[in-house]
Amino acid sequence: MSRLKRNIPLFAVSCAAMCASLSTFAAQPDPAQAYPERSVRFIVPFEPGAGTDITARTIAAKLSDRWKQQVIADNRTGGAGAVGLETTKNAVPDGYTICLISASSSVNSAVNTKLPYDLTRDLQGITQATSLFYALYLHPSVPATNIKELVAYTKANPRKLNYGSSGTGGLQHLSGELFDYLAGTRLTHVPYKGSAPALIAAIANETQLGFGTLLGLRQYMQSGRLRVLGITAAKRSAAAPELPTIAEAGVPGYAVDQWYGVITGAKVPASIVSKINNAIIESLKAPDVVQRLTSDGSTPIGSTPEQFNVHIKSEISKWRKLAADAKLTLQ
Repeated sequence: MSRLKRNIPLFAVSCAAMCASLSTFAAQPDPAQAYPERSVRFIVPFEPGAGTDITARTIAAKLSDRWKQQVIADNRTGGAGAVGLETTKNAVPDGYTICLISASSSVNSAVNTKLPYDLTRDLQGITQATSLFYALYLHPSVPATNIKELVAYTKANPRKLNYGSSGTGGLQHLSGELFDYLAGTRLTHVPYKGSAPALIAAIANETQLGFGTLLGLRQYMQSGRLRVLGITAAKRSAAAPELPTIAEAGVPGYAVDQWYGVITGAKVPASIVSKINNAIIESLKAPDVVQRLTSDGSTPIGSTPEQFNVHIKSEISKWRKLAADAKLTLQ
């Protein structure tokens, strides 16, 4: 009994310490409750005026209104988007740095072994914002008015046609590689520092074809300076019902989705990620945002963080398989 009595004070002290520790833990505030208390930086890894930039600024404006805090678009270009993603990875993991990525980011992760980050380990998805198709455009000097004629001409003239892209390892580049692989053609890739310079090169006939968004192409389609033969979507779009899909027009199995999504650092608390996710999803439902996005051929999505993380991994696997099957050597 005496030994038990001597141990009681020690046991009481231990219980008191444990209770105090649990009380302190329970008292820790949820970091998302006060978020955001200041401006949020929205990294855009591509040049101003590109589809990513326009989409990011559209979302940022809605978030600013919703949160009563500035959400500032910050263009950090270079490395086919790698510079912007590395900046996001290295930011303080407090949710005040988010980043808009595109399908090009998954392509880059699939084919570039020297990236300063791991997209699925160092970063985490917040939501897939949109789904968007490319249109295959052609300089009018090329004697082809549809996809089948383009395939036939390219097979008869291997490597004669050049296609421009926003950079080596990006989605526009791999869109051309997938076309070559499925159609059995041989195009020559010419990388530029962004989709806008690639488009200008095609208008000047420095290159003969490429892949771009309807937003960037409409004025040149209407003026006849470029000819659009089809879209990369799996099915026709209400935004341009007259344009066939590349798959139905002569290259079976062809489909490329230029999706956009929002990510942040892997260590940002889940409660903050959830709060940002909810705000973006609500922003994507706004009528003016829907109108703006659909006019470009985009479809608002608004997925959960978990769904977006799965989507990113599946996209990396898809493009990694193409690179292996087509024996691509990126230069």
